[in-house]
Amino acid sequence: GTMMDNRFATALVIACVLSLISTIYMAASIGTDFWYEYHTLSPAENVSEAGKSIWEEFVSEEADEKTYTDALFRCNGTVGLWRRCITVPKNSHWYSPPENDMTTNCISFSLSDQFMEKYIEPGNHNSGTDLNRTYLWRLQFLLPFVSLGLMCFGALIGLCACACRSLYPAIATGVLHFLAGLCTLGLVGCYVAGIELLHKKLPLPDDVRGEFGWSFCLACVSAPLQFMAAALFIWAARTNRKEFTLLKAYRVA
Repeated sequence: GTMMDNRFATALVIACVLSLISTIYMAASIGTDFWYEYHTLSPAENVSEAGKSIWEEFVSEEADEKTYTDALFRCNGTVGLWRRCITVPKNSHWYSPPENDMTTNCISFSLSDQFMEKYIEPGNHNSGTDLNRTYLWRLQFLLPFVSLGLMCFGALIGLCACACRSLYPAIATGVLHFLAGLCTLGLVGCYVAGIELLHKKLPLPDDVRGEFGWSFCLACVSAPLQFMAAALFIWAARTNRKEFTLLKAYRVA
């Protein structure tokens, strides 16, 4: 059965490569700030007038969702899972022409920000908790870590499988990759739903265009890679097991 072994080896190598790529994509998308981007068509003059106050509000501890979302609209903002960024003039003279000298400044969401409740009217504490948006936001923060964890755990089991020269654990690795793919899909779904709901509450101004950025695309690509890896792991393990059983039966006969 060397022919068979080669087929399984190839499948497993491809699965491992897909798994590695999807892990890298996932890690990169968690770590970057381009999940959603706002393109402000006329930012320069707004910023120079009110730039300093916008920046101070944007970074303040008290910045609520409405405050920082308005700043994102007005200053070519980008949002990641962990950080939000706006582009503002670099120099201290806010009245000088800002075109030449723009800098991007970012601030992280604190852990309490990640778990804080969202309000039915963003920024208005008396309007009650918007459960949908609150839980979508918490899920989009937790799911990528669950997904990465499952893949790392799968990789560990895979290593043990190599050490034991057995393909049975490959089924477990496949199942974990499948679950990781589901988490990644869930993350993408939660993110899209959260953004849609937010923009219903805080519609984009006329001169602002919003679009999903490349960090979001990396997560989207990661999910099918995880499913493909899962399918290959499970296929290799199951077919190998069947042929092994057939061989045994043949020998006994």
